[in-house]
Amino acid sequence: MMPPTSPPTGPPSAERPPEQPPEQPPEEPPAPWRPPWVRAAKAGYPLGLAAAVAVLQVVGSTVAGHNQHGRAPLDAFGYLLLLLGPALLVLRDRRPVAVVAGTSVVTAGYLAAGYPYGPAFVSWLIACCVAIGSGHRRAAWAGVGGVYLVHLLGTFVLPESWQRVAPPSGSVWLQELGLLAWLLLVMAGGELVRFRRERIAAHRAYRQQLEERRANEERLRMARELHDILAHSLSLINIQAGVALALLDRRPEEARSALVTIKSTSKEALGEVRQVLATLRGPGAAPRGPAPGLDRLDELTEQAGRVGLEAEVQERGERRALSAAVDLTAFRIVQEALTNVVRHSAARQAVVVLDWRDPAALVVRVEDPGPAVLGDAGGSGSGLAGMRERAAAFGGTIAAGPLPGGGFRVRAELPTPKVESD
Repeated sequence: MMPPTSPPTGPPSAERPPEQPPEQPPEEPPAPWRPPWVRAAKAGYPLGLAAAVAVLQVVGSTVAGHNQHGRAPLDAFGYLLLLLGPALLVLRDRRPVAVVAGTSVVTAGYLAAGYPYGPAFVSWLIACCVAIGSGHRRAAWAGVGGVYLVHLLGTFVLPESWQRVAPPSGSVWLQELGLLAWLLLVMAGGELVRFRRERIAAHRAYRQQLEERRANEERLRMARELHDILAHSLSLINIQAGVALALLDRRPEEARSALVTIKSTSKEALGEVRQVLATLRGPGAAPRGPAPGLDRLDELTEQAGRVGLEAEVQERGERRALSAAVDLTAFRIVQEALTNVVRHSAARQAVVVLDWRDPAALVVRVEDPGPAVLGDAGGSGSGLAGMRERAAAFGGTIAAGPLPGGGFRVRAELPTPKVESD
């Protein structure tokens, strides 16, 4: 006979849910297509471009020298200059000004020695363009001016006995103008690249600032919504809870009515909070219900009546359709104003006036006869600030202050643009 097993001494553990696989990071978008030579230069950065320019200058200048009569033939020193310029390009991103100065000296020495023209200037021009793109425009233009000045001195100023090349022919001025135009064209291309990069950077910075501003505005909007919802609902719940505690022993039926009011108010507040927080789920999340508007003023007055505040709604003029945002703003202003009456005033009556007589604006007034409850700090003081922010978002205004004969008034003027009907 098997001995009975003893039951477990600890509380029964809840069944564990199956382990979820770790969330995979989002896949990165594929890189844009680039030509093979661009990918090869990127792979060998920063040596790839320098090596390619070195080959181009040595081979190109050697070939070009066979067809240029009157120029000094390339020797060991000439080939050293052709290799030294590309070697300096390795530091072009870290030391752009030094690379411009170095390549300018190398190129000026190449020209002063009278070696053949050709692609010997490629490394120098690349260094100048990189310096322009990195913001060192003066260094780049100074390098261009210095090299061209050395070229002019060697061509027109130095005596023929000092020159290693044949004296210039009669059409040399046309050649010099062509060379100058070619240099200016290359530098203008560098300036255009710099300008385009600055425009792209400025556009990116502007878009980032715009996104940050929109995010801040959305956070402020949600904070105002939550403040208005919670301040109104919690104030009613607080008052009704006090009534229920006071009447629980003497008149339990009235205490029950207060508890029913607490339940309905909290349920409504939870629904509105869920609707506001649903916007955090993503841009495609649809709201669970329509946003509140002036058509729900009866609910506000009914809730105020449950806590002993008799609110009367008066309308002047013919009601017209409002945009959803303006309708919500008017509703929240009335809600916050009535909440302030409940929390900070001993008045048991309030008047809500909707003035539609101005075709371009809606005037909302909430007044109570007072007096104010002294020593009641109550809230955080952000209610009126939130109302002003709501009204200012549509170009409206808020005026709030005591009345001459006692009491308090909140007056809001909201522009009402025409709403296109379907």
